[in-house]
This record gives sequence, C-alpha cells and structure tokens, in this order.
Amino acid sequence: FSSLDAVIANAGFGVAGNFERLSNEDYQRQFDTNIFGVMNIIRASLPHLKASKGMIGIIGSVNSYISLPGNSAYAMSKFAIKAFSQSLQMELTKQGVSVTLLCPGFVDSEIRKVNNQGEYNPKAKEIAPAKLIMPTDVAARQILKAIAKRKREKVITCHGKVIVLLQRFFPGLTHQLISKLGK
Repeated sequence: FSSLDAVIANAGFGVAGNFERLSNEDYQRQFDTNIFGVMNIIRASLPHLKASKGMIGIIGSVNSYISLPGNSAYAMSKFAIKAFSQSLQMELTKQGVSVTLLCPGFVDSEIRKVNNQGEYNPKAKEIAPAKLIMPTDVAARQILKAIAKRKREKVITCHGKVIVLLQRFFPGLTHQLISKLGK
C-alpha cells in the first residue's frame, strides 16, 4: 500500500421538483454536493494519483445527456460533472492520470430515497421501474472494468445506453417522447 492507484469520486443526491417550486438554495445544495463534493475528492487525491500515474473514476449520470421534467437541478449538476471530467481528461493525460466519466442509469442504490434536503428515508417509494434497475454488483463490475481500461467514458445500464443514443441521433423525437412521458 505504498501508493494510491485509483479513486472513485462519487458524491451525490438528487433534488427533485419543478423549477418554480425549487429555490436557489435547493440548486445550491445540489451543486455543493454533486459538483464540489466530487471536486474535493479529486483535489485531495490528485498529488498521489500523479505520483502513481493512477486512475480517476467520476460518477456522473445518464442525466448528463438528457434532463427530465422536474429534474433540472440534478441534471444541471451532472452536466457540470461531465464538463469537469472532459476538462480533467485533457489536463491530466500528459501527467499519466486517466479520468473515466461513468454515467449510470437506474442502479440499485439509496439515491432515490434521499429527499431534497439530503435526508435518507428508508420507507420512500421506489420511483424507478423495477425492470430497469441494475443490481449494484453488476454496475460496480462495469465501473471498475471501465476505470481499469482507462476509458474516457462509460454509460452503465442498457436503458441508459438507449436513451443516450436516442438523444444523440434523434433529439427531436427524444424530446417528444420525454415530454409525453412527463405528462
């Protein structure tokens, strides 16, 4: 254990609600956790990772590609994480440090049981369809494999890959579908 070889920067919860219902403080709380939490992890580990020519895995989200109604705060934070990852990739490549942006869709976790104030409620209703939720161990293996291969980006979950492809190649259709589902 003479060096730090890899770090997974994952700090997040989701503030939900329509823009008109959310305050600037709600957005600030979302950014403080999801963006600055990730940055703080990387800032603390970066000298060690430079020395070991290590690897950084940054947990983003499929929501860095597409925002849903009532999801602007979370999606904005994940769009920012995506931009941060892309910049870091270019900044750290010459120093031998890889940066992998990991964009999961629905994974079995507690994130959907945390309210807008960051408080966990074990009795909160699961909002994601059960058939779309990837088991945690499956997602973890995909994440570790992508980091070890020093990939720039990896979308985790099949539904995540589908929505990213739809958004890239059929943005108008995707907007219509999401708008109809949101109603």
